[in-house]
Amino acid sequence: MSSNKNSDSHLSKFHRLLVDQVRHEFTASHQYVAVAAWFDDQDLPQLARVFYEQSLEERDHAMMIVRFLLDSDIHFAIPAVDEIETAFSAPRDLVALALRQEREVTDQFQRLAKVARDEDDYTGEQFLQWFIQEQTEEVAKMSTLLNVVDRAEGNLFDVETFVARDMPSEDNGSQGAPGTAGPSVS
Repeated sequence: MSSNKNSDSHLSKFHRLLVDQVRHEFTASHQYVAVAAWFDDQDLPQLARVFYEQSLEERDHAMMIVRFLLDSDIHFAIPAVDEIETAFSAPRDLVALALRQEREVTDQFQRLAKVARDEDDYTGEQFLQWFIQEQTEEVAKMSTLLNVVDRAEGNLFDVETFVARDMPSEDNGSQGAPGTAGPSVS
Protein backbone atom coordinates (compact mmCIF):
# COMPACT_ATOMS: atom_id res chain seq x y z
CA MET A 1 0.00 0.00 0.00
CA SER A 2 1.49 3.25 -1.11
CA SER A 3 1.25 6.59 0.63
CA ASN A 4 1.54 8.49 -2.67
CA LYS A 5 -1.86 10.02 -3.47
CA ASN A 6 -1.20 9.74 -7.21
CA SER A 7 -0.78 5.98 -6.90
CA ASP A 8 -4.59 5.57 -6.99
CA SER A 9 -4.76 6.84 -10.61
CA HIS A 10 -4.43 3.30 -11.99
CA LEU A 11 -7.61 2.16 -10.28
CA SER A 12 -10.95 1.59 -11.98
CA LYS A 13 -13.62 4.19 -11.32
CA PHE A 14 -15.33 1.75 -8.94
CA HIS A 15 -12.15 1.16 -6.93
CA ARG A 16 -11.37 4.91 -6.80
CA LEU A 17 -14.88 5.50 -5.44
CA LEU A 18 -14.37 2.71 -2.89
CA VAL A 19 -11.15 4.34 -1.67
CA ASP A 20 -13.04 7.62 -1.49
CA GLN A 21 -15.74 5.84 0.53
CA VAL A 22 -13.05 4.81 3.03
CA ARG A 23 -12.43 8.55 3.50
CA HIS A 24 -16.15 9.21 3.92
CA GLU A 25 -16.51 6.44 6.51
CA PHE A 26 -13.50 7.56 8.57
CA THR A 27 -14.74 11.16 8.37
CA ALA A 28 -18.20 10.04 9.55
CA SER A 29 -16.54 8.20 12.43
CA HIS A 30 -14.74 11.37 13.50
CA GLN A 31 -17.91 13.42 13.09
CA TYR A 32 -19.82 11.05 15.34
CA VAL A 33 -17.12 11.32 18.02
CA ALA A 34 -17.58 15.11 17.94
CA VAL A 35 -21.36 14.71 18.26
CA ALA A 36 -21.01 12.14 21.05
CA ALA A 37 -18.54 14.31 22.96
CA TRP A 38 -20.96 17.26 22.76
CA PHE A 39 -23.77 15.16 24.25
CA ASP A 40 -21.35 13.72 26.82
CA ASP A 41 -20.32 17.25 27.84
CA GLN A 42 -24.01 18.12 28.28
CA ASP A 43 -24.44 15.18 30.69
CA LEU A 44 -26.66 13.27 28.25
CA PRO A 45 -25.05 9.81 28.47
CA GLN A 46 -27.65 7.91 26.43
CA LEU A 47 -27.36 10.21 23.42
CA ALA A 48 -23.58 10.20 23.82
CA ARG A 49 -23.58 6.38 23.81
CA VAL A 50 -25.60 6.21 20.59
CA PHE A 51 -23.11 8.43 18.78
CA TYR A 52 -19.98 6.83 20.26
CA GLU A 53 -21.36 3.50 18.98
CA GLN A 54 -22.12 5.07 15.59
CA SER A 55 -18.51 6.24 15.45
CA LEU A 56 -17.27 2.69 15.96
CA GLU A 57 -19.67 1.38 13.31
CA GLU A 58 -18.43 3.90 10.75
CA ARG A 59 -14.83 2.98 11.54
CA ASP A 60 -15.71 -0.67 10.99
CA HIS A 61 -17.42 0.16 7.69
CA ALA A 62 -14.20 1.80 6.50
CA MET A 63 -12.22 -1.25 7.59
CA MET A 64 -14.65 -3.59 5.77
CA ILE A 65 -13.93 -1.68 2.57
CA VAL A 66 -10.19 -1.78 3.28
CA ARG A 67 -10.44 -5.57 3.76
CA PHE A 68 -12.35 -5.93 0.47
CA LEU A 69 -9.76 -3.86 -1.40
CA LEU A 70 -6.87 -5.81 0.13
CA ASP A 71 -8.54 -9.16 -0.61
CA SER A 72 -9.13 -7.98 -4.18
CA ASP A 73 -5.40 -7.23 -4.55
CA ILE A 74 -6.10 -3.54 -5.11
CA HIS A 75 -3.16 -1.29 -4.26
CA PHE A 76 -4.30 2.04 -2.82
CA ALA A 77 -3.43 4.75 -0.33
CA ILE A 78 -5.48 5.24 2.83
CA PRO A 79 -7.05 8.69 2.39
CA ALA A 80 -7.03 11.50 4.94
CA VAL A 81 -10.30 12.43 6.60
CA ASP A 82 -12.25 15.59 5.77
CA GLU A 83 -12.82 18.42 8.20
CA ILE A 84 -15.66 17.86 10.64
CA GLU A 85 -18.11 20.15 12.40
CA THR A 86 -17.37 20.74 16.07
CA ALA A 87 -19.28 23.93 16.91
CA PHE A 88 -22.80 22.98 17.86
CA SER A 89 -25.50 24.98 19.55
CA ALA A 90 -28.64 22.84 19.82
CA PRO A 91 -29.24 19.10 20.20
CA ARG A 92 -31.56 19.05 17.21
CA ASP A 93 -28.75 20.39 15.00
CA LEU A 94 -26.54 17.44 15.93
CA VAL A 95 -29.18 14.82 15.16
CA ALA A 96 -30.14 16.62 11.92
CA LEU A 97 -26.46 16.55 10.94
CA ALA A 98 -26.36 12.81 11.61
CA LEU A 99 -29.45 12.23 9.47
CA ARG A 100 -28.01 14.32 6.60
CA GLN A 101 -24.76 12.39 6.87
CA GLU A 102 -26.54 9.01 6.72
CA ARG A 103 -28.57 10.11 3.69
CA GLU A 104 -25.39 11.24 1.93
CA VAL A 105 -23.72 7.91 2.67
CA THR A 106 -26.77 6.09 1.32
CA ASP A 107 -26.46 8.04 -1.93
CA GLN A 108 -22.74 7.25 -2.06
CA PHE A 109 -23.32 3.50 -1.69
CA GLN A 110 -26.06 3.54 -4.31
CA ARG A 111 -23.71 5.33 -6.70
CA LEU A 112 -21.00 2.79 -5.92
CA ALA A 113 -23.40 -0.06 -6.75
CA LYS A 114 -24.35 1.59 -10.04
CA VAL A 115 -20.71 2.09 -11.03
CA ALA A 116 -19.88 -1.52 -10.08
CA ARG A 117 -22.77 -2.71 -12.26
CA ASP A 118 -21.74 -0.39 -15.13
CA GLU A 119 -18.20 -1.81 -14.96
CA ASP A 120 -19.48 -5.41 -14.77
CA ASP A 121 -17.84 -5.79 -11.36
CA TYR A 122 -20.31 -8.30 -9.97
CA THR A 123 -18.18 -9.12 -6.94
CA GLY A 124 -18.02 -5.44 -6.05
CA GLU A 125 -21.75 -5.02 -6.58
CA GLN A 126 -22.49 -8.01 -4.35
CA PHE A 127 -20.12 -6.67 -1.67
CA LEU A 128 -22.12 -3.43 -1.51
CA GLN A 129 -25.50 -5.07 -0.86
CA TRP A 130 -24.90 -5.35 2.89
CA PHE A 131 -23.99 -1.65 3.08
CA ILE A 132 -27.12 -0.60 1.18
CA GLN A 133 -29.30 -2.59 3.57
CA GLU A 134 -27.38 -1.17 6.56
CA GLN A 135 -27.91 2.38 5.30
CA THR A 136 -31.67 1.87 5.18
CA GLU A 137 -31.52 1.00 8.88
CA GLU A 138 -29.21 3.91 9.70
CA VAL A 139 -31.40 6.51 7.96
CA ALA A 140 -34.48 5.12 9.73
CA LYS A 141 -32.70 5.23 13.09
CA MET A 142 -31.57 8.85 12.74
CA SER A 143 -34.94 9.89 11.30
CA THR A 144 -36.71 8.39 14.31
CA LEU A 145 -34.27 10.03 16.72
CA LEU A 146 -34.80 13.42 15.07
CA ASN A 147 -38.59 12.99 15.32
CA VAL A 148 -38.25 12.15 19.03
CA VAL A 149 -36.04 15.18 19.65
CA ASP A 150 -38.59 17.38 17.87
CA ARG A 151 -41.53 15.94 19.83
CA ALA A 152 -39.69 16.35 23.13
CA GLU A 153 -39.76 20.12 22.56
CA GLY A 154 -36.51 20.71 24.41
CA ASN A 155 -36.96 18.13 27.18
CA LEU A 156 -33.80 16.13 26.63
CA PHE A 157 -34.51 13.92 29.62
CA ASP A 158 -37.49 12.54 27.70
CA VAL A 159 -35.15 11.92 24.76
CA GLU A 160 -32.68 10.19 27.09
CA THR A 161 -35.48 7.96 28.39
CA PHE A 162 -36.53 7.07 24.84
CA VAL A 163 -32.96 6.28 23.82
CA ALA A 164 -32.36 4.12 26.92
CA ARG A 165 -35.60 2.24 26.37
CA ASP A 166 -35.83 1.97 22.57
CA MET A 167 -32.27 2.29 21.31
CA PRO A 168 -30.27 -0.19 23.38
CA SER A 169 -26.60 -0.84 22.73
CA GLU A 170 -26.14 -2.83 19.59
CA ASP A 171 -24.66 -6.29 19.77
CA ASN A 172 -21.13 -6.89 18.60
CA GLY A 173 -21.11 -7.15 14.83
CA SER A 174 -23.95 -7.55 12.39
CA GLN A 175 -25.08 -10.83 10.92
CA GLY A 176 -23.68 -11.23 7.43
CA ALA A 177 -21.46 -8.15 7.64
CA PRO A 178 -18.25 -8.20 5.61
CA GLY A 179 -15.04 -8.82 7.55
CA THR A 180 -12.83 -5.93 8.60
CA ALA A 181 -9.12 -5.37 8.10
CA GLY A 182 -7.90 -5.91 11.62
CA PRO A 183 -10.29 -6.46 14.52
CA SER A 184 -13.85 -5.14 14.48
CA VAL A 185 -14.60 -2.63 17.23
CA SER A 186 -18.38 -2.46 16.99
